[in-house]
Amino acid sequence: MSKMPADFAKRIDALFQDFQKPGSPGAVVAVTEHGQEVFANAYGLANINDDVAMNRKTILRIGSQTKQFTVLMILMLEAEGKLNLADAVQKYLPYVPVLEHPVTLAHLCANTSGYRDHLESMIFGGLSIFAPSTRQTGRDVIARQDALNFKPGSAMLYSNAGFFMLSEIVEELDGTSFNESLRRRITGPLGMDDTSLLIRDNAAMKRLAAHYTLRPDGFANLGWGLDLGGEGGMISTLDDMVVWQQNLFAPKVGTPAMYERMSTRWTFDNGATGAYGLGLVSDVYRGRRVVGHGGTVAGGKSESTRFVDDGLGIVIIANHDQIAPFSVARRIADIYFGNETPKPVTFAPGRYRQEGGSDVFEIVDTNGVATFLNAGGGGTFDFGAAHGPKPERGITDLVLVPRTDGKIDGTFCGMPRVFAPMQPAARAARPLAGKYRNSTQGFDVEITGDDSAGEFRMRSDLGALNAPIVAADKDLWFLLQPGADMRPGLPWMATLTVTGSGFEFNSDRIRKLAFTKI
Repeated sequence: MSKMPADFAKRIDALFQDFQKPGSPGAVVAVTEHGQEVFANAYGLANINDDVAMNRKTILRIGSQTKQFTVLMILMLEAEGKLNLADAVQKYLPYVPVLEHPVTLAHLCANTSGYRDHLESMIFGGLSIFAPSTRQTGRDVIARQDALNFKPGSAMLYSNAGFFMLSEIVEELDGTSFNESLRRRITGPLGMDDTSLLIRDNAAMKRLAAHYTLRPDGFANLGWGLDLGGEGGMISTLDDMVVWQQNLFAPKVGTPAMYERMSTRWTFDNGATGAYGLGLVSDVYRGRRVVGHGGTVAGGKSESTRFVDDGLGIVIIANHDQIAPFSVARRIADIYFGNETPKPVTFAPGRYRQEGGSDVFEIVDTNGVATFLNAGGGGTFDFGAAHGPKPERGITDLVLVPRTDGKIDGTFCGMPRVFAPMQPAARAARPLAGKYRNSTQGFDVEITGDDSAGEFRMRSDLGALNAPIVAADKDLWFLLQPGADMRPGLPWMATLTVTGSGFEFNSDRIRKLAFTKI
């Protein structure tokens, strides 16, 4: 018997009401129950300029949902005896540097490799993600990595670089393009005729939606300049993604054993398990096992969520960045299962720093409810998580619990941490002014200013980045968005931690990038 309430459709429509206004981009959504579609709708416009309505055949970017397809092809190649997930990356990609520890293909699939995200490296090196670049640029950036974020297998940090490498391995071993392998192995047999790799955002295609961002004066087209691959370049439709999701429930392509491996949570070196498996995210939500993956691209977001033991599937694809589809999918599940909203946990607003470390986040009071913000962006909390409040993001292993002394206990990848409140209007022990270099990366930095604020100027063969810095602590600085300030609730790009020889750069997906004063 269906668990849907009588007003199920009406309540889902209400979640998307902001995208039903005239002149708004939109989204498509489908809900299935034991293989049967029980709800589907399209909201808003696929193309604002031409007043084209969104529909279930509209072709949209699905972003990092691509990663599950990439991993599946890797597992197919392993089943054919062409590779082993225990193999070192360099066996197939000699340009990848050998760093402090061996990195395997399994580490790449699980986001536990420790390789820094090459897209963030490009951005901080001065090459805008919106400027034209090629796959060779990505190879060059990966080849210049000089250290790992952490020992492989010991933690999880999202890394597009790992899936860039995996897609190159697919092409190398199959002897064809990623797109041809995808068509032959997966989308062709499943009849997903509108699903493929769209390498560039400026490509023209019938039924392809425009993708948008919201600016102060209204919506504007947005597209990246880089060539995309198995890390996030695929496009699809609502119809095709429902087919794919049903294949995960009852495989016609791939095997149950492959999908079990993909959805099995990684076990870290300390014995704790993480949220990421091999190309799929596994979690427990309100006591129910849930598996899925989301995606974010320029002007687009998506989510595919399966409550695997309950037969419930949810697919959301949007052609704008004004939606949090991971959270929206969970609100749909709440409606379906009749979940009650958990009582919010009280956190004191303010910025917090890891004791003995450089990780920083901010708690923001949003209409009386605490929300989370760090260099990766902001969002709501899941206050009903089993082990304590956690940021409601598609991929996170961070749990936070407030203490009576004003500090916050945290757990990241099974590792305990304590976060202490930071003082507002901080001043550094000394100005960070000077010239610095990371020779391996080819990055040169000049900093000017005093002990409270300054200007950060990065130069490399990729380009240039000029941005303000603000003191966060005696030995810590915030690197801000160009032209931004440090008002509460505004994100920062990275932190700079003062060291004996210079400073260490830490962003959402880059850790321990060392600069030496010259």
